[in-house]
Amino acid sequence: MARMRNRADGNPRKKLVTVLVLVIVCAFFYLYSRKSGSSPIEYGGKSLKHFGWGGDEDANESSSKTIGEYGPLLKTIPVCDDRLSELIPCLDRNLIYQTRLKLDLSLMEHYERHCPMPERRYNCLIPPPPGYKVPIKWPKSRDQVWKANIPHTHLATEKSDQRWMSVKGEKIVFPGGGTHFHYGADKYIASMANMLNFPNSNINNGGRLRSVLDVGCGVASFGGYLLSSNVIAMSLAPNDVHENQIQFALERGIPAYLGVLGTRRLPYPSRSFELAHCSRCRIDWLQRDGILLLEVDRLLRPGGYFAYSSPEAYAQDEEDRRIWREMSALVERMCWKIAAKRNQTVIWVKPLTNDCYRKREPKTQPPLCKPDDDPDAVWGVKMEACITPYTDQMHRAKGSGLAPWPARLTAPPPRLADFDYSAEMFEKDTEAWQQLVDNYWTMLARKIKPDTFRNVMDMKANMGSFAAALKDKDIWVMNVVPENGPNTLKIIYDRGLIGTVHNWCEAFSTYPRTYDLLHAWTIFSDIIEKECSPEDLLIEMDRILRPKGFVIIHDKRPVVEYIKNYLSALHWDAVATSDAGQGEDDTVFIIQKKMWLTSESVRVTE
Repeated sequence: MARMRNRADGNPRKKLVTVLVLVIVCAFFYLYSRKSGSSPIEYGGKSLKHFGWGGDEDANESSSKTIGEYGPLLKTIPVCDDRLSELIPCLDRNLIYQTRLKLDLSLMEHYERHCPMPERRYNCLIPPPPGYKVPIKWPKSRDQVWKANIPHTHLATEKSDQRWMSVKGEKIVFPGGGTHFHYGADKYIASMANMLNFPNSNINNGGRLRSVLDVGCGVASFGGYLLSSNVIAMSLAPNDVHENQIQFALERGIPAYLGVLGTRRLPYPSRSFELAHCSRCRIDWLQRDGILLLEVDRLLRPGGYFAYSSPEAYAQDEEDRRIWREMSALVERMCWKIAAKRNQTVIWVKPLTNDCYRKREPKTQPPLCKPDDDPDAVWGVKMEACITPYTDQMHRAKGSGLAPWPARLTAPPPRLADFDYSAEMFEKDTEAWQQLVDNYWTMLARKIKPDTFRNVMDMKANMGSFAAALKDKDIWVMNVVPENGPNTLKIIYDRGLIGTVHNWCEAFSTYPRTYDLLHAWTIFSDIIEKECSPEDLLIEMDRILRPKGFVIIHDKRPVVEYIKNYLSALHWDAVATSDAGQGEDDTVFIIQKKMWLTSESVRVTE
């Protein structure tokens, strides 16, 4: 062996030739792979430089290319294991366990978003559960869903005495009960309105109460019954031991979102809600100097209410009395006052101006937030145990200055000025989107019925004019504002709509199969610019879209042509294409997701 090694070392020319051959072979395979395309679907969020969409690598060669010049990268996309039929990638407790994240369970960090690294993404299509059916249509769905679609009945047993839900044959039914309102959410809501002396015991208070945050919402019956009063609730619950609460809510057609009061701000701007509600929501409001209650305070409008239904409000035993005393002292220092109290429910009201804050003794706790704190910055922002004061304009206005619902939907809101938007710009945006939505519905006419849509998402909502254009349809819209752009979500809430902030390079905080329609206006162009994977986004859209649901792609023509390459792999059908009318290169492309099931392989069924 020593002799062989010496011979090899003694022939440098042969060694050089061998090295050159290997370099040429590797270069050939590298160039071939660039030409044929290595899929980001296989590897998750791979850089898009190899598509010529970003970065400096080969800039001269690829700068003249467009997305539409590249052919399909995959003919098929694998289907996930059936056990992943309810996967929520950024709220996956298995991921937390496998990656050994060091989280503080007492602060609920394990229920907050923790997204997988690109190499740990599944990058496969989420299958429906066995026997999945097209969901029951609204409004019947408020009271019943198919058991096969959410095959979990433990809540029916666990909460049987509270009338959350029960199983009847192939369906799960919801009698409208809750932990605190066994006799029905409708009676409970009317009681609250009566406590506040609202006209005709209607919780909407003549249109002045429109937006509600329901924390620890259960299966969201409270939010479901508010809708008949023209009040919309963001029903919020974590993916905890009652892990299917939000899945049931969305299957019912009730607005809902997976989230938790933990360490980070909720993804909503300041002064978004007229009412926050907690009915035995199992939240320790006194922890960490009242930081969770201060987060609720940030989200409430001037004069907003916090309705708290819990044994502590009635103070029956010593522990209840202790909690009540400490909570009463905390909210008094926060300048809240009791608006009404009856049985086990107390309703506090927030001040209209900064006057009370300014009159507090020096060093009173909790302090006011620092002047450089942006109360509307929410994406990944840690909560602070401080009070968010009003702006000078809002202090002088002694309130939010919003028109009652439904006039506020189209009335220019005061916070337009935060973006230097004029009332004229707002009105033109509203008119333009009305025309675009009318065009969308014309394109969809042969494929839909009046009850086809219930849960709708606008993936890039801007000022919410897409949702406003759907005001006459029996739907609700989750308006999503990108985390890296203007935080126009506060305009959306001021219009009486709801939504959230999100980064579309990551998975959305919802269960699979929860939306009937996704509106993707220039989202793919944004993703390409951020050098995230459009294929990952397509797979994520497929995850949250219901079978037989629709996608409206509104983007540049090359982007649309590229997406068409993936229709077969995603089991999507093209429905219609047209020019958008906004620019010579803009295209509207409408897609429908097929109903497919799994056995040993994918089989498409209608």
